[in-house]
Amino acid sequence: MTSKLNLLTDVEGVAVGHATDLKLGSGVTAIVFDRPATASGCVLGGAPGGRETALLDPSMAVEAVDAFVLSGGSAFGLDAAGGVQAGLRAIGRGFPVGDVKVPIVPQAILMDLLNGGNKDWGLLSPYRDMGYDAFMAARDGAFELGSVGAGTGATTATFKGGLGSASAMTSGGHTVAAIAAVNAMGSATIGDGPFFWAAPFELDDEFGGIGLPANFSSPDTILRAKGINLTATTIGAVVTDAALTKAQTHRLSIMAHDGLARAVLPAHLPADGDTIFSAATNRRPLASSADFMELCHLATLVMARAIARGVFEATSLPHEGAQASWRDRYG
Repeated sequence: MTSKLNLLTDVEGVAVGHATDLKLGSGVTAIVFDRPATASGCVLGGAPGGRETALLDPSMAVEAVDAFVLSGGSAFGLDAAGGVQAGLRAIGRGFPVGDVKVPIVPQAILMDLLNGGNKDWGLLSPYRDMGYDAFMAARDGAFELGSVGAGTGATTATFKGGLGSASAMTSGGHTVAAIAAVNAMGSATIGDGPFFWAAPFELDDEFGGIGLPANFSSPDTILRAKGINLTATTIGAVVTDAALTKAQTHRLSIMAHDGLARAVLPAHLPADGDTIFSAATNRRPLASSADFMELCHLATLVMARAIARGVFEATSLPHEGAQASWRDRYG
């Protein structure tokens, strides 16, 4: 079943904030933990962009992070983590190094430079300031989906992409939730729509409740991609309130990639940068290994649902020639 808001913030101790610039056609999403969270991640796309991703490997010494950042802007967007880091430092957060605290803020970026937005920002990119704004906007409770934050300028092979989220609760009472900025090289819809690949996992009509087509045909599964010379990616995070080791948290990110592959066809292409972070806020201990297996299962499902919601909730950018949204065509 879904948790109360069907959002990442259903996990206690997690806040989400956006910075959105429709003229730029880009944005930033900050995921902030109220205390350091055990973290890992997994990169399966062939063209990733990120910051502090190497330390998330289970073999590395750093166990916990203060925040994650998802951003547009391609490599320029990597400045956004600096803005979130500045906000965290200002409130005394960070890993202690002598008398200095260093906030640990892994980041993943997506490529939205060619969506028609005005990218003529001058000498310095706006992403550091947008990262700080997203941090300052971070709250627990409800947050916007669709063409906001990191999903502002996202596109897919068939429709405008966007930012989505979904949550679930295990039979033992643990919450697991996902957030995704869907800028895939492939498509979240079957053929040209309206049906979503993630339809078997949908709950409470969260992305239209239209199910699957009565029949599938070969055109439904042909390669649909933005183009051979573009880069793209789906980036996101899966978070739980369970108490997990770093190795277990890493497994959640792998399972969430399974959800990506169930929601986007094709996924993990050479020109995709598909990156999923994972975190555990360690509020609730696991009672058994079966609890962890259920968490892994639900990590797959919530990521698939979050991706479909990102496309379902997106709206077209206010630029001439901007990619049409699912809602433009199907309401």
